[in-house]
Amino acid sequence: MLMKSRLASATTLALLLAACSPAPEAATPAAAQPAQAVAAKSLASELGAIEVQQIAAGLDHPWSVAVLPEGGFLVTERSGQLRKVGADGAISAPYTGVPKVFAEGQGGLLDVVLAPDFANSKRIFFSYAEPGDQGLAGTAVATAILGDGALSEVKRIYQQLPKLDGEAHFGSRLAFDGQGHIFISQGERNHRPTSQELDKLQGKLVRLNLDGSVPQDNPFVGQANARPEIWSYGHRNMQGLAFDPRTGTLWQSEHGPRGGDEINHPQPGKNYGWPIITYGINYSGLPIPEAQGQAKEGMEQPFHYWAKSPGVSGMAFYTGHADSPWNNSLFLGSLAESNLIRLSLDGDKIVGEERLLKENSERVRDVRVAADGAVYVLTDEDNGRLLRIHPPKAAPAAPAAPAAPNAPAAPTSAQGQP
Repeated sequence: MLMKSRLASATTLALLLAACSPAPEAATPAAAQPAQAVAAKSLASELGAIEVQQIAAGLDHPWSVAVLPEGGFLVTERSGQLRKVGADGAISAPYTGVPKVFAEGQGGLLDVVLAPDFANSKRIFFSYAEPGDQGLAGTAVATAILGDGALSEVKRIYQQLPKLDGEAHFGSRLAFDGQGHIFISQGERNHRPTSQELDKLQGKLVRLNLDGSVPQDNPFVGQANARPEIWSYGHRNMQGLAFDPRTGTLWQSEHGPRGGDEINHPQPGKNYGWPIITYGINYSGLPIPEAQGQAKEGMEQPFHYWAKSPGVSGMAFYTGHADSPWNNSLFLGSLAESNLIRLSLDGDKIVGEERLLKENSERVRDVRVAADGAVYVLTDEDNGRLLRIHPPKAAPAAPAAPAAPNAPAAPTSAQGQP
């Protein structure tokens, strides 16, 4: 009986890691890599042909990409490197000054974003799995000044406490609200009950001032036995976070277990249910032990969910390009299905869903949209790639119909039309 229990536990853990974890870690070259010219290829999409261009390859499970205003990109590698990728695809040696990361399982160097005043300050924000004593770890966020090959003035502004054991569910994405705050998404470290425990930071969406201090209008400020950093709770493993540029609404995506990946619009103080309510089951095929169904009073329903989990990671809005067939879309990476998801939006309503890059069979970890309308994608592989996608071209306008000959005006209702 004991042997069967151990076997079941091992099987469950293996399924978990297969669904969520990167492939086995590859050795990371310390040296810079030159540009490698690769011809663009044309792929089909529902709205016309798209052009996919490889910018860079040879990245070690890249996790996040930030588009630099002067050209080029910052890319994090899960194993702990921050690199600059030139517009020509040349890959720099790793920046020095990056804090030590817990590069085990799903942990490592995670998101990177440019500060709102980056053009003047050269400051970046990045999240990572921070190692602790005795093999424990937790999500952390730091800021730094981006120099020529080195980070300076590195300062940790957030630390997930308590640190826990395990190699899963660190999150994490970062997003600015334009009002002086940063939102930090995390996971519950695969310790499910912590998502409901307000004295712990696992499974919580956090809102801080840009210096790491707590805004005094956060929902749990002054409440006993609750962490003041918390914005919302009851989350599992959040790996997508973005503000809708049209409305300022925060959108957040998270991994369900086996089924039940979600999109939410997190509201202050609200409980999003994990693990008490879920549309998924355990990787073993059994119910989640704490689950009480798919709905419960006092807990929020997801804005959108998938019955079969695509493994959503990364999120970017495509708006402000009225001449593009992709205008008013939301992109999400898919790890489990190895493609790029495009959701068509009508206001806040999701009215269509498309899968792109299926031909590549590569896990999509991050997606960003540049000001010129190009879409950039990172593939989470041993030989990870940075890709640029040019959207389908707008259909040519139909020629104007010839003017109809003059005819008597149709009667109006006042003239007796029924």
